[in-house]
Amino acid sequence: MDLTNILKELCDASGVSGAECEASAVAAKMLKPYVEEVQIDSFNNVIATVKKADKGQMTLLLDAHIDQIGLIVTAIDDKGFLKVGSCGGVDRRLMLGQQVTILSKERQRGIVCTIPPHLSKEGDSDKVPEIDDIAIDVGLSADKAKEKIALGDRVIIDSLFLTLMENKISAKALDDRAGVASIIKAVSMLKDKRLPCGVSVLFSAEEETGERGAQVAGYNINPDIAVAVDVSFAHTPDADENKCGKLSKGVMIGISPTLDKKISDSFIKISERENIPYQLEVMSGSTGTNADVIGTSRGGVRTGLLSIPLRYMHTPIEVIDLGDVQAVSDLIVKFILSLEEEI
Repeated sequence: MDLTNILKELCDASGVSGAECEASAVAAKMLKPYVEEVQIDSFNNVIATVKKADKGQMTLLLDAHIDQIGLIVTAIDDKGFLKVGSCGGVDRRLMLGQQVTILSKERQRGIVCTIPPHLSKEGDSDKVPEIDDIAIDVGLSADKAKEKIALGDRVIIDSLFLTLMENKISAKALDDRAGVASIIKAVSMLKDKRLPCGVSVLFSAEEETGERGAQVAGYNINPDIAVAVDVSFAHTPDADENKCGKLSKGVMIGISPTLDKKISDSFIKISERENIPYQLEVMSGSTGTNADVIGTSRGGVRTGLLSIPLRYMHTPIEVIDLGDVQAVSDLIVKFILSLEEEI
C-alpha cells in the first residue's frame, strides 16, 4: 500500500460536502481487501468492520472525513454566468481567475471571472470578494448553460497532484484525504494480526458543513472508544508559530478538555516507546473536528485525536509530508495492538 498512490487516487476523486459519492466509492474499494465488510450508507458515509468485537471486548472506531470543500451552483444568469455558494470554508482570496470543474452529469470546465487590473478601481486589489460577487464563466449562452448545468451542482477548483521534494505532496482535498489514507494504510498493516478489540472504520461525510456524517454514523456504530484523524495547521513564515505544528515532525497528538486524557497519554507513551515522531497539539476547548461530535454520541464515547500537519489549509495547493501520514498509521497500529494494556 504505497501512500503516494493512495493519496493520488483519493485526491483525484471528487467529494464536495453532500456529494461525496465518487470519493466514498474510491475509499470503500481501497478498504475492501482488508475488512470483513464495507458499505456506503444513505449519508455517503463509508462504514467498514475490520473485526467484530468478541464477547467482552470493546469496539474501537477509526474516523476521518471523506468530504472536501467546494462550491455549489445557486443560479445561472441571463448571460450564462454561474453564481455560487460555498460548501465549507472556501478561501475566497484565491478564487478569482481559477480554473474550475462543474460536477454536472457531463462535467463542464469553467473560469472564475476576474476584472483586469486595467479596469479595476482604486482599492479593488485589497478587497476579498464576497461569495455573492463570484461568478463562473463556462463559455455558454444562458440557454445552453441551463441545459447542461443544474442548480445544486458542485464545483471544485482544478489542481494538480504534485510530488514535491523531500517526501512532500501538494494537492487539493488533502484535508482530510490524508487522514483517510493514514487509516487505510493502518488497516492494511493490521491484516492477519490478532486484534484485542473490535475495530470499525468510518470515512464520514459532511464534516466541512458541521460534522453531520460523523454524528449520524457515530450514533449507529456505537463504539466504546474512538480515534478521529484530521489535519491541522503546519507552520509557515506568515503564521503564529505558537498556534501551529511543524511539517515533517510527526503526528500531532491532540490534548483538549474535550478529549479523553488517558487516550492522549497513551498516544504519547506509545510514540516514545516505539520511536514514532510526534508533537503535541494543545487546545483549550473543542477541537473543531469529528472528535467533538463522536465524543458526545449516545451516552458518550472516549475519544482521542490525531492530526497530520498541513500547510495552506482549504486551498487547492495543500501540502503534507508523507512521513507524518505514516507516523499516524504507525501510532494507530501500535495503539490498537496494545489496547488491552493501555486502556
